[in-house]
Amino acid sequence: MALTKPEKQAQISEVAELLTSSKMTVVAKYEGTTVKALQTLRRDAKANGTKVKVVKNRLVIQAIKATASLKDTDTSSLQGMLLYAFNGEDEVAAAQILNTFAKQNPTLEFVGAISADGNFVSASDVKALAGLPGKNQLIAGLINTLNAPVNGVMSGLSGNLHAMLEGVSAKAAA
Repeated sequence: MALTKPEKQAQISEVAELLTSSKMTVVAKYEGTTVKALQTLRRDAKANGTKVKVVKNRLVIQAIKATASLKDTDTSSLQGMLLYAFNGEDEVAAAQILNTFAKQNPTLEFVGAISADGNFVSASDVKALAGLPGKNQLIAGLINTLNAPVNGVMSGLSGNLHAMLEGVSAKAAA
């Protein structure tokens, strides 16, 4: 069923808003993927803070051109049956969720991504990004690294304390 002009305008403005709020918009071909699999992808993506939409490429291109920061973005790769994954909190989360889904559904194929500053990122770069740990994983790793010396000192002190207490109890028993 064809969209009316007001419906198209509403979709263009919604996509433009998603593009501006997204740190990285990942684009992928989904031809051959079942509807049930796409529903699973949407549900998993939503839990990850990512929004997955299937929108006509023509409307996405109009939304890109309507956005001041993205108007110079190369849109020549936006052809075929594409889905768009938006995430406003984490640059790699959208790529990671699509990469995880693509492992189970080989019909999904990366086309590229549109960064927040309007650069078009190639499919190989998006795959490399998908292999990076997420923001929360990086923060946890950094905290563990910063805590390691403190934990080492505490272990050393508690070990010496136990040895001293054993020595005092041995002396008291004698």
